Amino acid sequence: MKTIILYTDGACSGNPGPGGWAALLMHGDHEKMLSGADPNTTNNRMEMMAVIEGLRALQEPCLVRVHSDSAYIINAFTQGWIDNWIRRGWKKADKKPVENQDLWRDMMQAMERHTVEWVKVKGHSDDVLNQRVDEQAVMESKRIA
Repeated sequence: MKTIILYTDGACSGNPGPGGWAALLMHGDHEKMLSGADPNTTNNRMEMMAVIEGLRALQEPCLVRVHSDSAYIINAFTQGWIDNWIRRGWKKADKKPVENQDLWRDMMQAMERHTVEWVKVKGHSDDVLNQRVDEQAVMESKRIA
């Protein structure tokens, strides 16, 4: 099974507002940058789209190490939030509906064929790869603003 390193980020000008996402896929010496935008979205949705599109781009089952600065995404999987949401019928502990259910479902579907490991990255730090996806996501958000 191939090991893929996936760096992701999302950006939004206003929240909601025009947003962009970026995903950098790496395997050995090969790299592929994916990105996109939405004219009216939120930062969390763009963070999620980056992960979804990165996973969808893979043609075969892989071990994917997802690097993200989104505590929202990382904690959902590493702290069991998503399992609790599903068990409660997509409700949070306060009984309110989970936001972005459509994208959580899409993400889980995109993960199905892969083994996914979650790596929390400190945002806006000296991580060069995180900076690259951040710059691409911001560029996408400005492109449609």
